[in-house]
Amino acid sequence: MEFISTRGSAPALDFEGATLAGLASDGGLYVPREWPRFTEAEIAGFAGLPYAELAARVMEPFVGDSLTPERLRELTAEAYGRFAHKAVTPLVQLDERQWLLELFHGPTLAFKDVALQLLGLLFEEFLGRSGHNLTIVGATSGDTGSAAIDAVANRDNVTIFMLHPHGRVSDVQRRQMTTVLAPNVHNLAITDSSFDDAQAMVKRMFGDTAMTDRFAIGAVNSINWARLMAQVVYYFASAVQLGAPHREVAFSVPTGNFGDVFAGYVAAQMGLPVAQLIVATNVNDILHRALSSGDYSTGTVTPTAAPSMDIQVSSNFERLLFDLGGRDGKALAAQMHGFEATRAMQLTNAQREGAAALFTSARADADDMSRAIRWAWENCGELIDPHTACGLHAARASDLPASVPVVTLATAHPAKFRDPVERATGNRPALPARIGDLFQREERCVELPGDYDAVAEYVASHATPKA
Repeated sequence: MEFISTRGSAPALDFEGATLAGLASDGGLYVPREWPRFTEAEIAGFAGLPYAELAARVMEPFVGDSLTPERLRELTAEAYGRFAHKAVTPLVQLDERQWLLELFHGPTLAFKDVALQLLGLLFEEFLGRSGHNLTIVGATSGDTGSAAIDAVANRDNVTIFMLHPHGRVSDVQRRQMTTVLAPNVHNLAITDSSFDDAQAMVKRMFGDTAMTDRFAIGAVNSINWARLMAQVVYYFASAVQLGAPHREVAFSVPTGNFGDVFAGYVAAQMGLPVAQLIVATNVNDILHRALSSGDYSTGTVTPTAAPSMDIQVSSNFERLLFDLGGRDGKALAAQMHGFEATRAMQLTNAQREGAAALFTSARADADDMSRAIRWAWENCGELIDPHTACGLHAARASDLPASVPVVTLATAHPAKFRDPVERATGNRPALPARIGDLFQREERCVELPGDYDAVAEYVASHATPKA
């Protein structure tokens, strides 16, 4: 399997190369040259498999010769052996039609663990072969940071620098990052900045030859194809439990950076019968506007109770636009360069029509989130976090046929967002026992101004140069 850049001019890489590279050298994102596809019989055969085995089967076409099938299975067994639920991503029924897919049973209580526990092992595997060093630079709006840090802490040949907007993540999210005191972990709180500002600095570093000539810079954000690939698995897992391939299933996905919902698009390209992908945003609704009117234009980021979705630039949307635009890298590069210069872009007719065939969208404001949290608690006895509430709000507003089950991706444990959950329900969710001492742990973090040169200087002074 070869991976190509959405912007057309970077060299094609195999799975190992794309995993270690993260962002392509031309500023684009790697995607498979073609989508592998399962038959109905193959999808039906996924029923009843342990999650780690299903993961290996779904990912094997992408991995190619970079790992033997046996080694891939060893890695998936190790990655998902750390989850607190035997099913890894269990389904919970809310009513006759609505379901929750709980993606928060990993070590940091968020869906990012499903991909990043595996990605950490892949980094260690590939770097161990060469003895090379990798400098991971990432930005987080909350959950990616803690999941990535947990996945690579104390691993050989890897140093991680994680940027987060100072004061714009929850106290649990922050402490899950800053209480990891491993020597290869650096937490950077960027003052007077949003997630988009931090993400822009990360992307700039990938194109900064002063940095890339000295350091092998890699990504753990969903711009890394391997991370997104691992997220495809739980779409298959849940849909098969609900009757696929003989029954269509819809998914409502709380969405910020578009990676999680793009994984659902990939699953559909691989043959999974997806009736609809519902893109659920909060008031930072650039994706809702893009899908409903074709207007992909940024505004000011508004802080909300769902901070992981407080984003105005959704990096993975580029992958969808590339696929829907006929995979014309040159045309997409021009389109994205225009967006980067003006912060505004109109989708082409082909992109809008292609998206409308599978995607719809909905926007949730603060009241919508609170109502969804209350509904889940009062009617189903389930506590959900504000991000999941955006998804449930959108799912319950769907006009799909009653015969189509709608699965809302529950992206974070409610205890990560205790205050808004308590305000909506009167119940303050408790942290699971395995991290119950989080607020007694020592924190370590460096505050830096929202200035690229300051961040680059810090990384350069603490990273290990290329071997």
